[in-house]
Amino acid sequence: MSRSPDKLLEVENLHVSFRAQGGEVHAVRGVAFDVAQGETLAIVGESGCGKSVTSLAVMGLIPRPHGKIVAGSIRFKGTELTALSAKKMRRIQGTDLSMIFQDPMTALNPTLTIGSQLTEGIVYQKKISRAAAYQRAIDMLEMVGLSNGAQRMKQYPHQFSGGMRQRIVIAMALICRPSLIIADEPTTALDVTIQAQILELFDQIQKETGVSMIMITHDLGVVAKTADRVAVMYAGKIVEMGSKRDIFYHASHPYTQALLNAIVRLDLPSDTLKPIEGAPPDLFAPPEGCSFCERCPFAMEVCRHVQPPATTVDGHHTAACWLLDKRADGIRQKVENY
Repeated sequence: MSRSPDKLLEVENLHVSFRAQGGEVHAVRGVAFDVAQGETLAIVGESGCGKSVTSLAVMGLIPRPHGKIVAGSIRFKGTELTALSAKKMRRIQGTDLSMIFQDPMTALNPTLTIGSQLTEGIVYQKKISRAAAYQRAIDMLEMVGLSNGAQRMKQYPHQFSGGMRQRIVIAMALICRPSLIIADEPTTALDVTIQAQILELFDQIQKETGVSMIMITHDLGVVAKTADRVAVMYAGKIVEMGSKRDIFYHASHPYTQALLNAIVRLDLPSDTLKPIEGAPPDLFAPPEGCSFCERCPFAMEVCRHVQPPATTVDGHHTAACWLLDKRADGIRQKVENY
């Protein structure tokens, strides 16, 4: 696959599976997307749809030997990451490519000071002096909104609130000045007020540094505040992709529409909330056709037997649904009014 000059990350036909007692779990199935310099791509979907596994694959963190990348390409700045040795991958992890995990308490070592944890990676990766690393760590703490950085460096994780710990984790992700940050549900464990502060912080950091981001979330409110483009995942596949406006105002896949209909809105009566009936398919034995077929009120016979291709809706807006076939005009009209 040739690399576009403005694409920082390109993922093509990614397949990831895990060996379990009941067989092989096909967690990610043919995922493809790209991220441009300075862009935020949100990957959204229900729990278990493959969002986090996709991010772990990009970071080279799929747990072995039970997990493996079965097929596909992950190119970062023109380098094929799937072909790198563990040693070469470690040179990229945390430096040019960084990750913020969901729970800041599990991402921090409770036995080490914040200063030790912030400076360890940059001393190892960037080969700078501890004094220089210490000063950069203080600067990063100030950047993420933690005052008295020199004092904070001597403290331990338990001495901080949840929101403060998340800011520290963000500082750790930024300290080596990466080109791309993957944030995996970074606000899920935080209350609404702190969540808003963290999202504002992400926006500020991106404006100041130009870093690209992949935001992994199931919260469409987070998507609305942070994303430039959105990839909607279901059962290990991307079923729709487009700009934020495409997804929120012109959703074309029944699953995307169902997600939007399941959002609580203060401007609408409570009886307009529509839960998504049923459950995702068993990924030990993925369905032959469309994965959303059994939960879709508009499913046709072809949906049960043939996987739908990604169809261009408009411009860069695509959706994988047989309803976009011209022969389904009558049914498509029903979907638009759904």
